[in-house]
Amino acid sequence: MRYLRQLGAVVHKDLLLEFRTWDRLSAMGAFAVLTGVLFHYAVDRTVIHPRELAAGLIWLTIIFGGLLGLGRTFAMEEKDGAIHGVLTSPVPKDAVYLAKVLGNFILLGLLVALVLFVFVLFFQIRIQGNPLGLFGVLSLGVLGFTALGTLYSGVTARSRMGETLLPVLVFPLLVPVVVFGVRGTALLFAGVSVGEVEGSLRILAGFSMVALLTGAFLFRFVVED
Repeated sequence: MRYLRQLGAVVHKDLLLEFRTWDRLSAMGAFAVLTGVLFHYAVDRTVIHPRELAAGLIWLTIIFGGLLGLGRTFAMEEKDGAIHGVLTSPVPKDAVYLAKVLGNFILLGLLVALVLFVFVLFFQIRIQGNPLGLFGVLSLGVLGFTALGTLYSGVTARSRMGETLLPVLVFPLLVPVVVFGVRGTALLFAGVSVGEVEGSLRILAGFSMVALLTGAFLFRFVVED
């Protein structure tokens, strides 16, 4: 119970700061809307229907928009020197990491909702399959992405290249998320049953679990260096 209270305290602090400033949410939200508008006008509807590209474009928008937020996971604490207080507190390092992942996952969940709204509006997408299946694919994919992004944000926070280095480190590891996230999303948009995307769901779940466990183990070495 003490571990959960400590984890919850860090999550509460991060979300409270975010909803006071809206720095990351406003940047991610603006990016999602503008990207949706650009894709809307970039697709030649006489050649291909936008719905055939929607799954891939949605995931690209989530990943690129999410990196804007994940890259600043430790920015405010590094700027004010508060990161030292967090790391020297009685809160275990893995609890700090998991709290950061949970906070980022909530923020990216809001981004995903906005991205879906924008693409439904501009691309006339209809979710013909089971909405719970789509929720599962998006949630598991975003969780794995968030786990990796949060860990590598800790790596780049003290680097001179900062947020510029984050995509270089994260993108090669996101291949399973992109491949099976897009595949599962496209099939569900086409109206297939959840059973037909079970393989994608299992791979995304396994990837997310490995990313979380690896991140929780390695985080102490990242921040101590």
